[in-house]
Amino acid sequence: MITSVQNERVKLANALITGAKNRRKEGKIALEGVRLIHDAIERGGYTPDYILYDPQQVNVQALQPLTNQLFEASAEVIKHVSATEQPQGIIGIFPMPTAKLPAKPQHILILDHLRDPGNLGTILRTAAAAGVDVVLLSPGCVDQYNDKVLRGGMGAHFRLSIAERSWQDIRDYVGDAPVYLAEMVGDVAYDVVDWTVQHALIIGSEADGASAEAEAMATERVYIPMASETESLNAAVAAGVLMFEAARQRGRL
Repeated sequence: MITSVQNERVKLANALITGAKNRRKEGKIALEGVRLIHDAIERGGYTPDYILYDPQQVNVQALQPLTNQLFEASAEVIKHVSATEQPQGIIGIFPMPTAKLPAKPQHILILDHLRDPGNLGTILRTAAAAGVDVVLLSPGCVDQYNDKVLRGGMGAHFRLSIAERSWQDIRDYVGDAPVYLAEMVGDVAYDVVDWTVQHALIIGSEADGASAEAEAMATERVYIPMASETESLNAAVAAGVLMFEAARQRGRL
C-alpha cells in the first residue's frame, strides 16, 4: 500500500489535478471516481497509466478486468491528491485524450471565453444529452480537464468530440454554415430558428458577453424571450434551452 505523499505516482496525480500547465506538460489527466474512470476506459477506449484507490472505500472488482495498473493507497494519500472535500476513494491517471472532430458535423457548439468550470461542465453534459456533434472551445475558455469541469461533465468528455481551437481554426471548421450567437437581445427567437440544418451556436461568457471574434463570426443573433423583470439567464441554462430546442426539432425528443 502507498502511504507516502512523496511517492512519485502520488506526486504526479496531485500535479495533474492542481494545474492545467502540468497536464499539458505531461500529456496526462487525472480522473476521480469509479464512474468517470469506467467511462474513460469503456466509452473512451483509454487505458490508464495507473489507478490509486483506497481499499477501505472502493471495491475495484469491476475495474480489475479492464486494467492491472491498480495500486492501493491510504485514505490520507487519496485525500492529499483529491480536489474534493469528500474524496471518492479512487483516482486514475490517463493519457490526455486526442480530439477527433467529425468531418461533416451538423450541430456545432462554440463556447466563447467561458471561464466558469461549473458552467463548462454542465454545458458539456447537456451537449452530450442533446446530441451535439462537436464542442469547440475558443481561446480563453477554462481548461476542459479542470477537476470541476470533469465532475460537472459526468463523462461527457468521453461521449463528445471536444477540442480547443483558435478562432481562425473555428472559422475554417464551420465553413459556410449559419452561425447563431446567443444574445439577450437578438434578431430571431430561439424557437423560430431552423435547427434541423447544419449550424453552429455560440455561447458567450455571462460575465464578459460575446467577444469581438464571436460577434464578427455570427451571421445572426438568437434570443430566448423572458419576462421583463429578468435580467439574464445563466450561460449553462441558456445553452440547455437552445440545444434541446434543436434536439426537439430534429425529433430526438
